[in-house]
Amino acid sequence: MRLGFAAACAAILLLTCGLAAAQGAPAAAPTATVAVHTLAPPTSPQQGFDAMKATNAYLAEVKGAARAKSDSYFEGGYVLILVDALYAVIVSGIILWLRISARMRDFARSITRSRFWQVPIYVVLYTILAAAMSFPLTVYEAFFREHQYGLSNQNFLQWFGDFGIGFGVNIVAFAILFSVIYAVIRATPKNWWVWGSLVTIGFLAIAIIISPVFIAPLFNHYTPLKEGPLKSEILSVARSEGIPATNVYEFDASRQTKRVSANVSGLFGTTRISMNDNLLNRCTPDMIVAVLGHEMGHYVLNHVILLITWNGLLIFVGFAFVNWGFRVLTGIFGGIWDVRGIDDPAGLPVIMALFSIFMLLATPISNTITRTTEAQADIFGINAVRQPDGFAKSALMLSEYRKLDPTPLEEFVFFDHPSGRTRIFTAMRWKAEHLNDSDIRNGPVSPQ
Repeated sequence: MRLGFAAACAAILLLTCGLAAAQGAPAAAPTATVAVHTLAPPTSPQQGFDAMKATNAYLAEVKGAARAKSDSYFEGGYVLILVDALYAVIVSGIILWLRISARMRDFARSITRSRFWQVPIYVVLYTILAAAMSFPLTVYEAFFREHQYGLSNQNFLQWFGDFGIGFGVNIVAFAILFSVIYAVIRATPKNWWVWGSLVTIGFLAIAIIISPVFIAPLFNHYTPLKEGPLKSEILSVARSEGIPATNVYEFDASRQTKRVSANVSGLFGTTRISMNDNLLNRCTPDMIVAVLGHEMGHYVLNHVILLITWNGLLIFVGFAFVNWGFRVLTGIFGGIWDVRGIDDPAGLPVIMALFSIFMLLATPISNTITRTTEAQADIFGINAVRQPDGFAKSALMLSEYRKLDPTPLEEFVFFDHPSGRTRIFTAMRWKAEHLNDSDIRNGPVSPQ
């Protein structure tokens, strides 16, 4: 049986091979012509987008009286920079030439023989006198001018209350700072300006650390932002960027001003994300998130440290200028003023006048330092939250007190933030490079 079955299988195999050989090689498969067509790209409302056209269209939304008012307010600030510096010099000159400064020093000496404690006594007297002499200009700039341009919500008593709080903080801060600086001067009279600079920089860092917790609440009431999608989105962005904040705070700036603002402030455990109620009430969620993304950029990019460093260098140069100018002026007028040396507290008005002049001359430099970090935070925020149109709209909100479209020279000299045109174009340029991203392609349509 097995041999028969094997023989049958062999016969079938040979028969199959024979038939295949008889049929010859395999025939070619039939072919057909294939037509290739290019599909039209999916239609998008963003097609034809142009960053410059969008920027100009956004800027055109603020026009007429509103644009004129914005320009007038900000351009008036150019003059006030000069006026403030000259006013400070005049106040110092009056205190010196009438020998009021020398009499305040003598009064401090009559109270205590300690050279250390004479300084805070003198500083308190000087701060009160200088504030009183500068009060008319302060009232004009901070109260009447703000009302003139519709930016203030306070009556005079409310404004004066905040002024009093700030004045109290300044007295304490100046008394501490100058007591330490004069101690440094007495210890190192030749190189005091080097060590004095370091003391001032350290004092600035301490102020930044304690301000969110101890200073800011003196002026406004801070409350946690209510739970909801907006808070969740803000904290989600914060977590994704490594910001150690577990809450978002709202503060009642509307009791003082109509300006919108927010900040991520503090260092070393005092970090706080805050927005004022004007931002919350006057802006859409995409605008709010865009603004907070910018503020988070300052934290992530270590701008506090960078600003302390760069402004510290500016302070260093300023102290060197003061040291030189003080020796020149007191060499000529010291006998008339009864100022006996750099370690004499009666010379403080000379120091303040010289530093005011230096900061006036350094205005383009100090503004460029700040403006550069602001531009970096703009780009960071747009990348982090991906709301270019929300950011552009928020930039328009700032036109209430900041000129939108200055000349390049104006922006370089007088702007400590990028101008509205610069900021909006930054957002629109980013958008132009991300039009193929689904969220941008299907997102808000910019004006053209």
